[in-house]
Amino acid sequence: MCELNKEKLLELYNMPLCDLLEESKKYTFPEFEFCSLISARTGKCSQDCKYCAQSTRYNTQIHTHPLVSVDEVIKAAKESKENGAINFAIVTSGKTPDEAKDFEELLKMIKEINALGLKSCASIGILNEQQAFELKKAGLNRFHHNINTCRSYHDRICTTHTYEDRINTCKYVKSAGMELCCGVIIGMGETVEQRVEMALELAEIAPNSIPVNILTPIKGTPFENYFDKIDEENILRTLAIFKIANPKSSIRLAGGKKARLSEENILIAMEYALDSAIVGNYLTTTGFSAEDDKKKVLSVNKKLKSL
Repeated sequence: MCELNKEKLLELYNMPLCDLLEESKKYTFPEFEFCSLISARTGKCSQDCKYCAQSTRYNTQIHTHPLVSVDEVIKAAKESKENGAINFAIVTSGKTPDEAKDFEELLKMIKEINALGLKSCASIGILNEQQAFELKKAGLNRFHHNINTCRSYHDRICTTHTYEDRINTCKYVKSAGMELCCGVIIGMGETVEQRVEMALELAEIAPNSIPVNILTPIKGTPFENYFDKIDEENILRTLAIFKIANPKSSIRLAGGKKARLSEENILIAMEYALDSAIVGNYLTTTGFSAEDDKKKVLSVNKKLKSL
């Protein structure tokens, strides 16, 4: 639970940027890390999330594929480990993991990732309580499930599942004894006040990791023209507020950083507001190469150690 209320966080949000960043830096972790993922099943999702290229409701022309093989996951996980990743995530499209009847295969993948010495992570949709305990039994270290936005804006983003569906999944994950990765997408038309609400709602959930995605508008989705909904300064301000409100959670820069932030501001975010990042590509958008991301991380780690 955050010790600061909404009014205080709004006051911090609107202070001079350099002062806000110095404040958030007080809470960053001493070592920066990164993780990687594989889009193990892409597209043909039944949900109507307005930002998402994978929904069957929108004509986005993305390449779709069913669940990849266990061997493909092992290959991708090995490459990620060689590039310095600590966590490796299996990500699938769809409302729930049993929507495509792939749950048993996913359990096999988790065991193989663990065997490589990586920390396994899965992002496979809305869970019920039994599925959460089966994932824990298979050895899953961390489950990822975003709230995506704050409660007051959720209905503007999606109508095919509720905010409570997402909150309940987070509760099941924590009850089963797994780590929780839970974050948001910013730049979807929400107000500054709603970004602060996101920070507070995440503090109430208390995830181990908070990935912050910046909307990359995809042609064919309802949000295809949303490039002007957030600028670079407000991205930095939001990241800083998330860190201040969630000092014990790892704030992780995820999708959208390549399209929405300059190289200079990525490094500023890494130094002053972030604890980790996703390396390489995302789900339907590309990121920096693993080597480029690794250079950034090493640069920031070197600077942090010199302080």
